[in-house]
Amino acid sequence: MAHFIDRRLNGKNKSAVNRQRFIRRYKSQIKRAVNDAVNQRSIQDLENSESISIPHKDITEPFFHQGEGGHRQRTLPGNDQFGTGDKIERPPGGEGAGGPGDGEASDQGEGTEEFQFNISKDEYLDILFDDLELPNLQETDVDSIVEYRTARAGFTNDGVPANINIVRSLQNSLARRMAMGGDKRKRLRALEQQLEQSQSDSQVPHSEIEAIKAEIEVLKRKLSNIPFIDTFDLKFNNFAKHPVPSSQAVMFCLMDVSGSMDQATKDIAKRFYLLLYLFLTRSYEKIEVVFIRHHTQAKEVDEHEFFYSQETGGTIVSSALNLMDKIIEERYPQNQWNIYAAQASDGDNWADDSPKCRALLEKTLLPLSRHYAYIEITSRAHQSLWHEYEQLSEIFPNFSIRHVKNAEEILPTFRDLFKKATA
Repeated sequence: MAHFIDRRLNGKNKSAVNRQRFIRRYKSQIKRAVNDAVNQRSIQDLENSESISIPHKDITEPFFHQGEGGHRQRTLPGNDQFGTGDKIERPPGGEGAGGPGDGEASDQGEGTEEFQFNISKDEYLDILFDDLELPNLQETDVDSIVEYRTARAGFTNDGVPANINIVRSLQNSLARRMAMGGDKRKRLRALEQQLEQSQSDSQVPHSEIEAIKAEIEVLKRKLSNIPFIDTFDLKFNNFAKHPVPSSQAVMFCLMDVSGSMDQATKDIAKRFYLLLYLFLTRSYEKIEVVFIRHHTQAKEVDEHEFFYSQETGGTIVSSALNLMDKIIEERYPQNQWNIYAAQASDGDNWADDSPKCRALLEKTLLPLSRHYAYIEITSRAHQSLWHEYEQLSEIFPNFSIRHVKNAEEILPTFRDLFKKATA
């Protein structure tokens, strides 16, 4: 068998290239395993890597070897049993032969049919959302979600004393004094040299020497009158505000917890919230999650109570929308936060309340939101809330509604909501 050793340099992390090549090659198998793991995480649990298993038969690698046939004469290293011309008997079958399915069952040992490895958080998200995007993300970011960062922008002639650049101001002062006094200093040196020669020559008249001294005094006085620093020399540090995209977002999770919402329906909704949260982390550095549950009244709760609390009674969806509007006004101003919302319900609502929900979304919440998604988890016919929302979805491009019947439809529905727009 021929052995090939790759000695090419590959930086400090020598397995990085091979790892990425492995992930690309078995992307379809890894993607299926990632999709199956969606329901096993908490909404904000992103610190742990994901364990992926791939069948052993799917990861066979090509290798170089000598083909069958031909006349070969060689003795392998370490051989102490056979000589040239000896015939090697075939290993006997039966128990202990080591073939697949041979022997009796055992209560010890581990299976070897699966190849298991871990993928990092970033690899997990890349595989899960490789073909999805936030709708109109670039346009909405440019339109309104803009923050300003102060940065140095050279120097200016005007400013406050605290922003004076001492080094640049002294450099300007030195350059000005050299320019204004250069000719005078040159003339002064020449006169001083002339005075020295005249004083050593007895034939030079005294009046001429006095005239030279007088001119020297005039030049020295002019040089001393040049100010050490002038207002023209002052330079101030200049600061400019540069627009930068906002890197923080808030995700509102709204869910009906009335008697008609059983735990199975909540688990289906949890999958959708999990996917949306993971997806937003790819576009924003900071994500805050607000959980609002409602029946006839709405309340902000933690994640555990949101998913596992059970209430009885009727349903008034507008109570949750009013609470969301109040929280936005108090804690999440539109010019600082990207606002996303996901609402899950089985479609039940007091008939007179559905028009109020539409009015709240149309006039208040949708103009503030980047995207608002509503999923109705039910196998029954649609009721008044769906029909009101359906009309809104035709008017607002950032509002989408989907009908889900079971857990298997959540991931396809999510991909349909956020699939990349074709050029």
